Amino acid sequence: MNRRTVLALIGLTAVPAFAQQKKPAAKQRVIFQVSDNDPAKWQLALNNAKNVQTDLGKDNVQIEIVAYGPGLAMLKADSKVTGGLASALDDSVGLIACENTMHNTKVTRDEMYGGIAYVQAGVSHIMKRQREGWAYIRP
Repeated sequence: MNRRTVLALIGLTAVPAFAQQKKPAAKQRVIFQVSDNDPAKWQLALNNAKNVQTDLGKDNVQIEIVAYGPGLAMLKADSKVTGGLASALDDSVGLIACENTMHNTKVTRDEMYGGIAYVQAGVSHIMKRQREGWAYIRP
């Protein structure tokens, strides 16, 4: 073998070793639906989110909880689960209100818990997330 052939073979064997290096793991993503005006359901969703973070590691998972229909009441400033909402926001859990429900029930953003996010349609947002590969949970 001449020198060029040897160098070419060395280069070919180096590529697979480089390609086998581990890429950082992608974050797990999960979206929870809450459409019931039931503090117990909300508490279950909040507990599920916390358990997922504990199991997978807070930095390894992205979590959203979407409220629409009667479940929207749990994201209001006077909700019975405001303590849990505060903890969820502190733990980087996205709390999302459906603006269609807000419009239909004449609820304004001023009535909502501070720090939450909004989407035009909660159901459509969940559908979009599922298309993007998010896991879907309805407690």
